[in-house]
Amino acid sequence: MARIVRFHEEGGPEVLRIEEIDLPRLGQGEVRIRVRALGLNRAEALLRSGTYIEKPALPSGLGLEAAGIIEEVGPGVDGFTPGEAVSIIPPISMVRWPAYGELITFPAEFVVKHPPSLGWVSAAAVWMQYLTAYGALIDIAGLNSRDFVVVTAASSSVGLAAIQIAGMVGAPTVAVTRTSAKKQALLEAGAGHVIASAEEDLEKRLKEITGPEGARVVFDPIGGPIFEPLTAAMAKGGILIEYGGLSPQPTPFPLFTVLSKCLTLRGYLVHEIIGDAKRLDAAKTFILRGLQSGALEPVIARTFPFEQIVEAHRFLESNEQFGKIVVTI
Repeated sequence: MARIVRFHEEGGPEVLRIEEIDLPRLGQGEVRIRVRALGLNRAEALLRSGTYIEKPALPSGLGLEAAGIIEEVGPGVDGFTPGEAVSIIPPISMVRWPAYGELITFPAEFVVKHPPSLGWVSAAAVWMQYLTAYGALIDIAGLNSRDFVVVTAASSSVGLAAIQIAGMVGAPTVAVTRTSAKKQALLEAGAGHVIASAEEDLEKRLKEITGPEGARVVFDPIGGPIFEPLTAAMAKGGILIEYGGLSPQPTPFPLFTVLSKCLTLRGYLVHEIIGDAKRLDAAKTFILRGLQSGALEPVIARTFPFEQIVEAHRFLESNEQFGKIVVTI
């Protein structure tokens, strides 16, 4: 028997329950991990509420990130032994491979031996944020030291990961956040410039910072009216990578700006990196190198014990965090 988190109906954080279930035997290529920490992501709140790209079959588990110790190795698994410290790559389907539990079963291909210097909390906060930011900025946009990159929702875990990855390649970062309350923290996190979009003229400030050439890369999970000032301040031939839709307002298509600047507006999901073995290997190499050198260091907003998973999800939805929320077991 093992304690896991499930929900029997879609809804708010209160639908989450901790239940005891019997675990099936390991299948071909699977490992069992005794979890020490879980990283929380907005995708899990969306699945729980019924608004994610994947639909759960109720009752459903959930969860995309965890770190722990290999407890058991299934048939056909090489390279892992019981007792090793590992973390997990977010699966394509968290319904098929849920991570919220004391013991979880995962395909060995999505299990990683993380650097020994990482504690459990940090190790559980690595893969979703850094893979998402790496895939957009490095794999797709080819970010380099000659580029300005604009990062919106900059105080989120992915936003902070993007700032750190931009720093690894020497690209100056403009962090966009709603108010100035987190401005100093973003500067200390490595942002070269910070714009409070609710307090400043976003287009004007972006043009002042990036100069006549503008920003070649924009990394945005918001959409909505922000599209127009963002594209207005972009460089010719620039790329805007959209990886979310946090704004409840319609997203305008800035037709003449896109035409006159030959802009690329690209939708992006981290699944395209996770689902491609070659691209995933390159991403892991980049991220592990950054973790080992200290250039990449997860920022932890707050930790909760496993028994407070409902409270952790309430905090996740509050938008008050700066960085990653982690649940410890």
